[in-house]
Amino acid sequence: MNAPAFEVADVIRCSGEEFIRQYKPLGYHKGVLTALKLCRTDALGSHIYQCTDCGHIRIAYHSCRNRHCPKCQQVGKERWIMAREADLLPVGYLHMVFTLPDVLNPLCLKYPVMMYNLLFHAVRDTLFTFAADPKHLGAELGFVAVLHTWGQTLSLHPHLHIIVPAGGFNIKSKWVNARGDGNFLFPVKALSPVFRAKYRDGLKVALAEAGIEKPKSLFEKMMLRNWVVYAKEPLGDPRQVIEYLGRYSHRIAISNHRLVNITETEVTFRYKDYNHGNAQEEMTLSHLEFLRRFCMHILPPRFVKIRHYGILSSRRKAEYIPKPKDENGQKIMLSKPTWQQVCRERLGYDPEKCPCCGSGRMKVIGIVDPRPPPVGNLKAWNQRSVNQS
Repeated sequence: MNAPAFEVADVIRCSGEEFIRQYKPLGYHKGVLTALKLCRTDALGSHIYQCTDCGHIRIAYHSCRNRHCPKCQQVGKERWIMAREADLLPVGYLHMVFTLPDVLNPLCLKYPVMMYNLLFHAVRDTLFTFAADPKHLGAELGFVAVLHTWGQTLSLHPHLHIIVPAGGFNIKSKWVNARGDGNFLFPVKALSPVFRAKYRDGLKVALAEAGIEKPKSLFEKMMLRNWVVYAKEPLGDPRQVIEYLGRYSHRIAISNHRLVNITETEVTFRYKDYNHGNAQEEMTLSHLEFLRRFCMHILPPRFVKIRHYGILSSRRKAEYIPKPKDENGQKIMLSKPTWQQVCRERLGYDPEKCPCCGSGRMKVIGIVDPRPPPVGNLKAWNQRSVNQS
């Protein structure tokens, strides 16, 4: 895929300071905007490579590695997919989506950690409740949940993507298939009111514990809204499931490839209009409005947006998914693939192959790192010096 002509970073460089002056975003929002602005520039330093045959020199600027950066997700996504391949069960999988109604958007913006944690918990409790019922399954299931907060036009649209095996293990550790030969897990119409009730009950407790005054008529409006639970077509081969989930795991609010044009004051981008058969449309926003919408989808630091539950959780999966073994019966310890391996095995190119002569290997001959040590490390060093003196 060719490099995009426009980048989110271009908007930040052009209007980021003005946006900060006018909108006064949260500190971690400003940190993300700064990271994206500096990503793959000389401000973050670089590695200098030289070909062993022809002497060609290439400078690779360091990335910001921020999870909200449009330029830093590819290798992380592929590395995540490679790690998940060892967690597959040899069964069919299903894709479900649980969405919060827009009446909760103001609370999501003000208390994102509380509201999004409640979304994970309500979905977990809903699925586990149905799974435990013999009328529906009578078994323990597992699933992977991925949080997305955006709609196609960068509006606030919090929802969870769920990838779940079509069945579960009963108390005798025997596999129980989902109803309809694995074509659906639970009736969607039955899931929706249970999901709504569990979120409502959890929200009442969370607001009370945090000492937050309940917004007027909030719960009445919640109960009147349609809480959307959507079940997509069953997925195919388990390995295709991981590829499918990889599309969602590291997706961000908007990719650079969706940007059509950037002027001195406006941004134009493509989006799918789901109300008109997924037709490709274009929307133009001012720089400031674009950045305002983008910041709505910056998650708080250390908030976990990909979670594993039940038999797919890190604590339980060892009971059901055996680790690979060698010819002597010893467990094989899988190492984390390097970024070079990811590029060769998943992205189809060799980053160490010389782009000039095609035969030599690109070797590091120098590293430029203009950044000082992290402030936290300096404080620790200074404190240690005081203690030793």
